[in-house]
Parts: sequence; C-alpha cells; structure tokens
Amino acid sequence: MSEFSRPMERLTDSAREYLDLRVDDLKLRTAKGLSISLNHLLSMILVLFCAMVVLLALAFGCILLLGQVIGSYALGAFIVAALFAVLTWVLFRMRGKLFLDGFIKMFVGLFFEEEPEDEQ
Repeated sequence: MSEFSRPMERLTDSAREYLDLRVDDLKLRTAKGLSISLNHLLSMILVLFCAMVVLLALAFGCILLLGQVIGSYALGAFIVAALFAVLTWVLFRMRGKLFLDGFIKMFVGLFFEEEPEDEQ
C-alpha cells in the first residue's frame, strides 16, 4: 500500500511547495509595488514642497511688484490671490485628466505588469 501512496505524498508535497513559492512570489511583488509607490509618493511630496516654496516666493514678488506699480500693496495681494483662485479652479476642473488617470495608470502598471516569458 505504501508504494501506491508515495506518488500521492510526493504530489501533495510538490503542491505544497508550489503554493509556498507562489505566496513568496506574491509577497515579493507586493513589497516591490509598495516600495515603488512609496518612492513615487515621497518624491512627489518633495517636488510639491519645493514648488510651493518657489510659488510662494514668486507670489510675494508679484505682490510687491504690483503693489509698487498700482500704488497699493493690498490691491496687488488681491490681484495675485484672484490669479491663484482662477488657477485653483482650472486645476480642480482638470483633476481627473491631470492626477487621477495618471495615478491609475501608474498603479496598474506596478501591480499588474506582465511577467517576462523566462520567469514563468
């Protein structure tokens, strides 16, 4: 009877090893995807922070310039604030095309990329 059960034992052992390998592969892919996503997120935060500092300095310079030309710094500040409000409205209206579609494509590419033929 043991000769008949040996192939079945080997089959279950092979299946168990295969499942363990697939779980390990899934863990590695998840770790890779999460690390790439975290890298993109942190680099985007850094770039946005630098852009905000530059934009703040530019806005302050525009306020001073407009205030000197117009004769009122408060009016210059209101004009610059209105320009930022219009820019914010335009970005809000285009948020799907600018941000959402790009993030969806990035995450689909990270988590559902095709395996090369030699790895399968």
